[in-house]
Amino acid sequence: MKTVFPAEWAPQDAVLLTWPHKDTDWANILDSVEVTYVAIAREILSEQSLIIVAHNDALKAHISQLFIDNKVATDNLHFVICPTNDTWARDHGPICTYKGDSLHALDFTFNGWGNKYQANLDNAINQQLFNSVLAADASSSKVELALEGGGIETDGKGTLLTTSECLLNENRENNLSKEALEAKLSEVIGVDHFLWVDHGYLAGDDTDSHIDTLVRFAPNDTLVYVACDDSDDEHFNALQSMALQLQTLKTPSGDAYTLYALPWPSAKFNDEGDRLPATYANYLIINNKVLVPTYQDANDQAALDVIAKAYPEHQVVGIDCLPLIHQFGSLHCITMQLPNGFLRS
Repeated sequence: MKTVFPAEWAPQDAVLLTWPHKDTDWANILDSVEVTYVAIAREILSEQSLIIVAHNDALKAHISQLFIDNKVATDNLHFVICPTNDTWARDHGPICTYKGDSLHALDFTFNGWGNKYQANLDNAINQQLFNSVLAADASSSKVELALEGGGIETDGKGTLLTTSECLLNENRENNLSKEALEAKLSEVIGVDHFLWVDHGYLAGDDTDSHIDTLVRFAPNDTLVYVACDDSDDEHFNALQSMALQLQTLKTPSGDAYTLYALPWPSAKFNDEGDRLPATYANYLIINNKVLVPTYQDANDQAALDVIAKAYPEHQVVGIDCLPLIHQFGSLHCITMQLPNGFLRS
């Protein structure tokens, strides 16, 4: 039976959030970042279910009170209690496929983007998630391969988009050639057409150039990508090279992709002078909406307008994610969509 890896705009049961707490690196800005988390949660719950992984029962109680205080409807809210190192649900969360009409959830290894950070607790979340909320007629399996959801994009039609810098990085410890990795991914997630992006990076990014910070699929053979028009910016050469490479990529039928260029936000820095990874490409697609990170920047509205053109069937909603990039990620990085058939009734 053919395995299908659905596009992010396929119908969803829920979104996964792993909530920050005082024992994570968010501790110093916890209040401000929780404002962003609540805003994201509100939009998700307006359309579908939300699953929150909470470090302990005390955090669950705290989150519940936050939602009451902010008048967030909780009818479709589910909690999973599980110890956590951090909050990057995109990368520790399950990657879901279909075998026929049945959902199959895959638990890949998360090693903290090449052992940069401790991730032993986060790597155990999926098994607790499956035990707690996975539908009885869904299945799951563990895959002995380091792979993060932020490192791959699909059109839902068998094409995988990724970066060579991330997936072929020795720090993932997969010890596979490009050809062997393609064969493994074809086997486990059902993709058969590979698009490798060899250029592009984001200052402040810990992930070794995750594709979800650079280029995203949209319906109708469309790619949405970040573009830099400031020749004095450190990203200019790499992103120019990436844009040229995207023009050469072809669909399985040999056609060029329709390309939409996102604007480049002005440089954002933390108090230590480190540049923060602000990117408009790090948006989340949910049922009927696209949630787009904004950065209190002059180009925020232009980015929303581009994404609205790429996803005409969706309402585009901007969410202030300036607090998130202080831990070097953004909106897509902290969320993971869970397609129809995942959630237990």
